Amino acid sequence: MTKLKKNVLNIAFLLLLFVLTLWLIFRDQDLGPIIETLQSVPAGYILIGLVLVVCYVCGESVIIKYLLHAVKIKAPLFNCIRYSFVGFFFSCITPSATGGQPAQIYYMKKQGIDIPTATIVLMLVTIEYKFVLVFIGLGLAAFGQGLVQTLTREAQFYLYLGLGLNVFCVIFMSFLVFLPDTAKYLITKGFLLLQKLHIMKNKNNRMERLEASMENYKRASVFLKENKLVIVNTTLITFVQRILLFLVTYVVYRSFGLSGLSAVTVTLLQAAISVSVDMLPLPGGMGISERLFLQIFSPIFGGTALTLSGMLMSRGISYYMLIIISGIVTCITHLTVTSKEE
Repeated sequence: MTKLKKNVLNIAFLLLLFVLTLWLIFRDQDLGPIIETLQSVPAGYILIGLVLVVCYVCGESVIIKYLLHAVKIKAPLFNCIRYSFVGFFFSCITPSATGGQPAQIYYMKKQGIDIPTATIVLMLVTIEYKFVLVFIGLGLAAFGQGLVQTLTREAQFYLYLGLGLNVFCVIFMSFLVFLPDTAKYLITKGFLLLQKLHIMKNKNNRMERLEASMENYKRASVFLKENKLVIVNTTLITFVQRILLFLVTYVVYRSFGLSGLSAVTVTLLQAAISVSVDMLPLPGGMGISERLFLQIFSPIFGGTALTLSGMLMSRGISYYMLIIISGIVTCITHLTVTSKEE
């Protein structure tokens, strides 16, 4: 299957999931009050929300530029911004966000950044992203039990499931980075064992690709040891970046004239949703994100129409509108970025 066909199928699946999600949520609802509520929202709040999500994507651009600068590669911030929007778009249209980094690497390679360096930089971006999410999730579980206990049982289940999956992911990636030789030995032996048991075949040069992947982690280990301050700084930027996205829900909350809860509380509740859905094999956690929003924020927003309006605005700004913006930037990037060899 060609990349174009695969991307078309992914977009079709995304649209189908979007339509199904809307149908399940609004099938028994009176749309009149919801539309009326949304029409009453001051445009300024929507603009603030859009600025926050654009800053969120651009935050990753700053991190990419910072990491590239650490390895003596000069990349204009404008190019890094394009890489980030491309990555966000393809992450949104592929299950478990698997398509983002390959697309970023493709355009970075076209602009003269070698594949090993691009891979390591984006790998570090992913590790920091996961680490920050785990840090917030563990902080919420350890020190925010008063808030966690207000959630429904289903919401608590997804929170702990998501946290557990993310913790496992961070531990596994840390193992690969900090003990690369041991990891390479164990994973290679494990792969050979699966071959002997006829559970897995060495199709499409799997062993070679596995060994190449292990080498990338080894290079990342060297980078971490040589650039500790860079890693600390980019992790702090990642933390701010994540908070900017979570703040969108607070902006929506305030846009309805509500003021009973602090920005910290609303932001942490939105963070709980992100932790819950991050590792689920759905594009952008679509479907489950909306469900959890309605469960968690119904007592906060009050009426059904207000909660549904809040969900539409929050997800609309932080996910659906950003897909559109990222899609436009991706199309422009594809049309304007040419290989340095050409």
